[in-house]
Amino acid sequence: MFATINKYLSLVKFSHTIFAMPFALIGFFMATTKGGGSFSWQLFGLVVLCMVFARSAAMAFNRWLDVDIDKLNPRTAKREIPAGVISPGKAMFFIIANVVLFMITTWFINRICFFLSPVALLVVLGYSYTKRFTALCHLVLGVGLSLAPIGAYLAVTGAFAVLPVLVSCLVLCWVSGFDIIYSLQDEDFDKSQELNSIPAWLGLSGALRFSELLHVVAAALVICIGMTGHFHWLFWIGAAVFIAMLLSQHMLVKPDDLSKVNIMFMTTNGIASVVFAVFAISDMLIYP
Repeated sequence: MFATINKYLSLVKFSHTIFAMPFALIGFFMATTKGGGSFSWQLFGLVVLCMVFARSAAMAFNRWLDVDIDKLNPRTAKREIPAGVISPGKAMFFIIANVVLFMITTWFINRICFFLSPVALLVVLGYSYTKRFTALCHLVLGVGLSLAPIGAYLAVTGAFAVLPVLVSCLVLCWVSGFDIIYSLQDEDFDKSQELNSIPAWLGLSGALRFSELLHVVAAALVICIGMTGHFHWLFWIGAAVFIAMLLSQHMLVKPDDLSKVNIMFMTTNGIASVVFAVFAISDMLIYP
């Protein structure tokens, strides 16, 4: 049983939840401290479950849809479906189960989350097709993860607000930027298979410049959030660490040296999201 669970956790790269979950928690506590919402452990649990179900469905669907592509790419050929560890049929059952569980969970949150759940699923599942027709696929991925903070805020308040939208825009730029860096590894493969990506379109140097621009905007949004939300010193410590992590990615990865891409992808961005969330949430709890 545990072996089977581990296979599916590996399929959806559950450890990568560290990227979006902290921002979902920021959206949640932003709603309870600055949006007039009330804290509830039940609601907190439902929001976490929504994140897990939506992300699991999206990641598994991406693996299921790309199985023929992954088989050809040496970097991805050992993934669970192309390697035969999980069959395509079982993967699809897992996807459907997570989609259904996600929608059921939103029903127990509030009506607006339930009615918007198909839109969220369209975005997070639809991303998997985008590499087939647009180099801006990285931005679509960013949009998918950016739904986390605004979705959590909606779960608590049932309404939109400027501050969580700014957080979502931050996530969009941050995720899109580091996904471009990660995809530098597949520039030649994408070109050979006529797949679209920023590196395949602009080359390694051009893609890094594009990523830098997105991360400059992300840094500006962090500052904008701090000022708009009237945050205090704890937030600004987290903001400083987050911006430093953005800068470090572009110091680590160069067009002629991609050896540190994996360190950048998991370690640097994992630290950035967790530290920023811890300090931002602590600030909101201490100075509501």
